[in-house]
Amino acid sequence: MRKIILAATVAALAACSTTNPDVIQRGDAQRMSQVLDGTVVSIRAVTVDGSQSGVGAVAGGVAGAVAGSSVGGKREGAIVGVLGAVAGAALGNAIERGVTKEDAIEILVQLRNGERRAIVQARGSETLQPGDTVIIVTNGGKARVTRAPYAPPQPPAPQAHPQAYPAPTSSRL
Repeated sequence: MRKIILAATVAALAACSTTNPDVIQRGDAQRMSQVLDGTVVSIRAVTVDGSQSGVGAVAGGVAGAVAGSSVGGKREGAIVGVLGAVAGAALGNAIERGVTKEDAIEILVQLRNGERRAIVQARGSETLQPGDTVIIVTNGGKARVTRAPYAPPQPPAPQAHPQAYPAPTSSRL
């Protein structure tokens, strides 16, 4: 039962962090972002390694120590408690790493100015393909790639030239 509670706690903490382009962090709301236009050159599947923040190890160690210390008498309980803490810490660390690992994609984008950018993000609701027109939205050092919205062609802006007056004509003949 304690292992299930530990796994649920680690999973809940892992859910707080995501690279999903469809999820915007609260701190990024109502902030202006830089937007770059580009074209997808390539996409490849990658795996984002799970985190090892220590939360899983600490939770596992505490759970293992408590479970182990209740075994046998005072002396045996202390020894088994230490062994339980070590085993619990290793198990908690492995659980944390496993639940925070995620499948992602690396997107190589050619910008309009010729530069290239590579962004790794979780798979979102959109399926991007090479040749797709996309935007890269950058905010606070984080970037996400999404399909470019359709923008109808805009009429050319009016020229700011003064109105030409007709040349004076002579009425003498």
